[in-house]
Amino acid sequence: MFNFKNLGINEKLVSILERDGIIIPTPIQEKSIPLIINNNDIIAEAQTGTGKTLAFLLPMFENIDENSSVTQGLILTPTRELAIQITEEAKKLAEGKALNILAAYGGKDIGSQLKKLKNGVHIIVATPGRLLDHLKRGTINLEALNTLVLDEADQMLFMGFKNEVEAIIKYTKKDRQTLCFSATLNSAVKKLSYRYMINPTEVLIEKESETLENIKQFLIETTDRKKQDALCSVLDKENPFMAIIFCRTKRRADDLEEGLYKRGYDCKKIHSDIPQPKRERIMKDFKNCKFQYLIATDVAARGLDISAVSHIYNYDIPENAEAYIHRIGRTGRAGQEGYTYLFVAPKDMEILKRIESEIDLEIPRMVL
Repeated sequence: MFNFKNLGINEKLVSILERDGIIIPTPIQEKSIPLIINNNDIIAEAQTGTGKTLAFLLPMFENIDENSSVTQGLILTPTRELAIQITEEAKKLAEGKALNILAAYGGKDIGSQLKKLKNGVHIIVATPGRLLDHLKRGTINLEALNTLVLDEADQMLFMGFKNEVEAIIKYTKKDRQTLCFSATLNSAVKKLSYRYMINPTEVLIEKESETLENIKQFLIETTDRKKQDALCSVLDKENPFMAIIFCRTKRRADDLEEGLYKRGYDCKKIHSDIPQPKRERIMKDFKNCKFQYLIATDVAARGLDISAVSHIYNYDIPENAEAYIHRIGRTGRAGQEGYTYLFVAPKDMEILKRIESEIDLEIPRMVL
């Protein structure tokens, strides 16, 4: 049986993984880890939920020198939630090591970040805006950086961070190792990657549509006016253990949270207008199963990996098949069965046709 030791991961890290029930490497880990340990640049295409965070963290920990106080690893990510999630994973792996790990993102008190930086930081997990702020202040030095990771690169470009990413790269040495992980290797991602990489190896993992067999999908035809009633009908019928409800906009999330709360549902919303400390508390409470329904926009939920989520409700139809696959991929993890429901109004029929065509499936209709 193939394991992490075969990939060159040391026994201490292997035992930390085993304690979390992680025994067998996923395809992205199996293909990427040996290349990264050998100091290759890589461009990897893999959906969220395929284990890519460990695919770059494990080899980064293998190559890091904890006796040196300079910053050796930098992970750039598009959202605060993803920065927090990666930092949590990194801190688990750092158990028993004299390693300092800093999460640097907007909305959090910069003073605490500055205090931590004074003691030297080995690994930084950051959003582009806050990191660039530190670089301009001179509070972070990336001259000795060995490994740069661009995580969720497609989303980073989609959110308009191209200029910030390029500005950050200029603060690093030319012979650093660069790793790019993206759900899609579109032309913009490839253009950015190849411009700053040295003979990168492309690592391609099957699309998540290949791994959706654990997810039972349903479609409910309704109207915008009756949509909330339809959703409540399904929630009452299913009563899921934990679920994420996706809305198209912040306003829609606000309205839905208010409506569900009045009806007595145990729910909280998350989107980019909610202050960062509150978002962190909400995510922590959700991970600890303190409430049942998380109402989220796509950007706020990007990269979230919460294994206990059994149901996904697409209150608003996503804009394309890729977004649909990304949303429903939040459930059905690690061999568990997941359930997803898509609520479609008459005006959504064109988008629905395109989604069904691209995923090569006519989503089963459910009559309430």
